Amino acid sequence: MAEKSTIARPYAQAAFDLAREQNDLKGWSEMLALGAMIVSDEQVSRLIGNPEVSREALVELILNVAGDRLNTTGRNFIRVLAANGRLNVLPEIAQLYEQHRAEAERLVDAEVVSAFPLSEAQQQALIESLKKRLGRDVRLSTRTDENLIGGAIVRAGDLVIDGSVTGHLNKLAQTLRV
Repeated sequence: MAEKSTIARPYAQAAFDLAREQNDLKGWSEMLALGAMIVSDEQVSRLIGNPEVSREALVELILNVAGDRLNTTGRNFIRVLAANGRLNVLPEIAQLYEQHRAEAERLVDAEVVSAFPLSEAQQQALIESLKKRLGRDVRLSTRTDENLIGGAIVRAGDLVIDGSVTGHLNKLAQTLRV
């Protein structure tokens, strides 16, 4: 995975630079996500790995599936990836692009895993708290995990706050072992 990220990094940066130049960060997000979804398809993935399938045929397949959802620059980007044998790293390119976009938009993705579903008011309070602490806008996603017993775990960028009952019990067990 680290190797794919290393390969994807310059392509993600190039896509981001193009998107900024065109003032179309959202459009490029959508195009890259679409491309990533297409090449992640099991059948397409097998074709990409098959040396008997030409790069031109792969480009034609991807562009046909994408239809008019790719602009001219997006189509050319797919062609460049194919010419360099890098179609398989498109999901990593899309992921790295999203990191660049979030940084540019001063946005952080935060995930909250809680023992019970959070109400809309709790989610808004959490967004405001994180916004104040991180100095950025927050895009929140939530999920539940009954194994936490109670409380929640918040992940936002490098920040991890474990306020779950399970987390506290694990810390207590560690302390008692010492």
